[in-house]
Amino acid sequence: MQFTGQIEPWDDANRRLVAEVHPPDWPAITPASRYNLVVMGGGTAGLVSAMGAAGLGAKVALVERALLGGDCLVTGCVPSKALIAAAHAAHGARNGARFGVDVSGVRVDFPRVMAQLRHSRATIAPHDSADRLRKAGVDVFFGEAQFTGRDRVRVGEVELRFKRAVLATGGRAWVPAIDGLAECGFLTNETVFSLTELPSRLAVIGGGPIGAELAQSFARLGSQVTLLEMNDRLMPRDDADAANTVTQSLIRDGVRVVTAARVVSAATTASGKGIVFEADRSQQIEVDAILVAAGRRANVEGMGLDRAGIDLDEKGRLIVDDRLRTTNSAVFAAGDVASSYQFTHAADAMARIVLQNALFWGRKRASDLIIPWATYTDPEVAHVGLGMEQLAARSDLSQITVPFDDIDRAIVEGQTQGFARAHHDAKGRIYALTIVGQGAGNLIAEASLAMTAGLRLTHLGSTIHPYPTQSEVLKRLGDSFKRTRLTPRVHSLFVKLFSWLR
Repeated sequence: MQFTGQIEPWDDANRRLVAEVHPPDWPAITPASRYNLVVMGGGTAGLVSAMGAAGLGAKVALVERALLGGDCLVTGCVPSKALIAAAHAAHGARNGARFGVDVSGVRVDFPRVMAQLRHSRATIAPHDSADRLRKAGVDVFFGEAQFTGRDRVRVGEVELRFKRAVLATGGRAWVPAIDGLAECGFLTNETVFSLTELPSRLAVIGGGPIGAELAQSFARLGSQVTLLEMNDRLMPRDDADAANTVTQSLIRDGVRVVTAARVVSAATTASGKGIVFEADRSQQIEVDAILVAAGRRANVEGMGLDRAGIDLDEKGRLIVDDRLRTTNSAVFAAGDVASSYQFTHAADAMARIVLQNALFWGRKRASDLIIPWATYTDPEVAHVGLGMEQLAARSDLSQITVPFDDIDRAIVEGQTQGFARAHHDAKGRIYALTIVGQGAGNLIAEASLAMTAGLRLTHLGSTIHPYPTQSEVLKRLGDSFKRTRLTPRVHSLFVKLFSWLR
């Protein structure tokens, strides 16, 4: 089946991309009489499931309707981080004066920025390629998968029977019902990376992680950006202080941030696109492009789930138990299609649970996973552990905060925005940890390891960290906790002890 979706522009980089992840000359495959595992969806969860099972010796088929690599490679992690890197370079060039480095005439060549983005994506594509799967022993079928029974799916004219299956079909951008939006046209994460010209004026609808990242990036690249968020603040799932730090950074970068904003309508105007929204009062702006980043929805339509006895929840995601089985016990699910943790690394971790439970009668539980997440704004925001609502319900927990303006490396690099904050019990056990600052997405890994291994804040304090690095902020958290244990009574006893020892 030849790929007929939109990959624009049709340049050398995109031709290389498609040649790897949906080859136009991919041969027809005669299916096995029965597969140990049939995987539907070739994003991260699907690739990990298929490659892992084949590596163990199972007979595996993978079905993908569009491009292998999924959102992460094509429309998510890879292209967005390439765009963010370009925006960071432009920002750094403009702001070197604080270090005594004056750069004049900074010019962003947006077509070159996007060409480099496409080149990076094509360079990574072989990691997710059809040929790599074939060499690993996976039968790859391109087309729409539809269940024809509880233990079989059809792809075109081919039927695949299975003992176990994995639904890993991912998600897509959710588009709110806004009057006139469809008629005037809009971008999502699936189309924004096809741009070849920078929008002079850009409206971003949605102030979650994707909206915040792209709003800041386009502003740094030269767009006049308005960010509209329906909640009272940006990034409502994150720590309020963290969200405020990011908001102030976006404003400094020139983004107009409007919260508690309800978008009423959109329409084509003589010189662009008009948006009417309510925020205290009715307001109108005119832009050249609209980017919708208002949430995600699972890809489950048209698969004949009812014929397989597979049910959905009220949000349209697959219902799964803690072992990631759907309501058909032979069919498992992993990734965005079944989880509120819509991250590549979460999809990877869930796929590994599926492999153990589907192929080896395992009893691994998704609820045991400790999943960090990061938002790649500047400063970055990273978190691991209990969410904000869960923490609000825990009166038994305390918190310690260490600001980055106390960290020497942050001071010398002019990156003092942000903090590290740990939520802990009386014994120093970590229940959640948030980092806001340069490299927070890398720093959170140490906290994730500590929580996974059952370590406490005292262990962070006793671990030797290289000086000077931002990672010292974690050591400072441990040291701060140790000081809380030096109560006035204990201090008084020490004073008496040292007086006696003199």
